[in-house]
Amino acid sequence: MNNKLKNSIKFSLTIAVITFVLAAIFSSLSASLLSKISWTLGLLLVLFIVLIGIVFDMLGIASTAAKEAPLNAMAAEKVKGAREAVVIHKNADKFSSFCNDVIGDISGIISGAALAIVIIEIANIFQYNNGSTFQFTLNVILTSIIAALTVGGKAIGKYFAINSSTNIILVAGKVLHFIETNLKIKVLPSSKGKRK
Repeated sequence: MNNKLKNSIKFSLTIAVITFVLAAIFSSLSASLLSKISWTLGLLLVLFIVLIGIVFDMLGIASTAAKEAPLNAMAAEKVKGAREAVVIHKNADKFSSFCNDVIGDISGIISGAALAIVIIEIANIFQYNNGSTFQFTLNVILTSIIAALTVGGKAIGKYFAINSSTNIILVAGKVLHFIETNLKIKVLPSSKGKRK
């Protein structure tokens, strides 16, 4: 088995474990929050989860579409976040996989589960039994709206990701620079060492 295949399998297993852990954390948090808040706040939480999915989808695409030369130039000029942006671009396959597949897919699954809880709460408020026409209609309408917002939002996000990829990755680099510098949390692999 060659090294590329071994690394690919290792990365796939790692990302699967990370997805499992994050999905468990986010789904339990959202279910816990939804049981304590009103249906209107629950609907806002669902919209927030959808927004997270859209933003991370945009980041994943931007990382693969960004041009390395301007990022290197900014890194040479010591622009904050530019070094991190270069590392993101060099690891675009892994970064986009994490953003699109892990966070993006988890957001889609959790928003659907959270929406189901909100629909049940609304039906309970109006004292409709599970499986009633009202609940069925509400389910169809809200699910369709959330699906349209998700797909439409991701389509707009893709446009910006392709046309403003360098700026988007620079902003992501600045956020990661802040996290690594101020919170002392190592997020990205070192940019040194693996140069040929």
